[in-house]
Amino acid sequence: MAARSVWAVPRLVQRLLASSAASEGRGCPHPFSTATQRTAGEDCSSEDPPDELGPSLAERALKLKAVKLEKEVQDLTVRYQRAVADGENIRRRTQRCVEDAKIFGIQSFCKDLVEVADILEKTTEYISEETEPGDQKLTLEKIFRGLSLLEAKLKSVFAKHGLEKMTPVGDKYDPHEHELICHVPAGVGVQPGTVALVRQDGYKLHGRTIRLARVEVAVESQRRL
Repeated sequence: MAARSVWAVPRLVQRLLASSAASEGRGCPHPFSTATQRTAGEDCSSEDPPDELGPSLAERALKLKAVKLEKEVQDLTVRYQRAVADGENIRRRTQRCVEDAKIFGIQSFCKDLVEVADILEKTTEYISEETEPGDQKLTLEKIFRGLSLLEAKLKSVFAKHGLEKMTPVGDKYDPHEHELICHVPAGVGVQPGTVALVRQDGYKLHGRTIRLARVEVAVESQRRL
C-alpha cells in the first residue's frame, strides 16, 4: 500500500500541471499567475479618479470668472457712456444759460431806464405845449424841474442795480480807479499825491470799477508838469 501511494503522488502532480497548461492554452490565466496579478492591479487602479478631473474644474472656474468680469466691464462701459452724455447735456445747458445771461442780463436795468426815458419825454412835451414863446423864465424853471426829476430817477436806478458814482476828491491817486489828466500845484488843504479836481466822474458796479474817473492830481510846485 505504501509503494502504491508513493507512485500516486507524481501522477497527481502531472495531472495538475497538465490542467494548468490546458487552461493557459484556452486563455484562462492561472489563479496564481503574474497575468492575474496584473489584471487585479489594473482593476484596483481603475477605481481611482482620473488625473484630468482637477484641471477641468479649474478651467470651468476660470471661465465663470471671465464671464463675470466681462459683464462687469459691460456695465461699467454703459455707466461711463451715460455719465459722458449727462456731462455733455449739462455743458450745453450751462453754455445756453451763459449766453442768455449775456443777452438778457441787463434786462432789469434797461426796464428801469425806460422809465427815465418816459420822464424825459413827458417833460419835453409839457414844456413845448404849455410854455409861452416869450416867457423864458418859466421855460427854464420847467426844464430845471424836469432835469432834477431825471437826476433823482437816475440815481435811484443806479443805486438799485449797484452802480455807484465815485467821489475821489481828496483821495490818494489810484491808477486802478483814476485816469490822470494833469498835475496841479497843491494848495491849502490839498495834500500832494491826492485828487484835486474831477473832470469826469467814474463809476463802480458792485465794487468793480467800470469807468475811471478823469482827475487832476496835486503835486508840489517844483514837480508840476
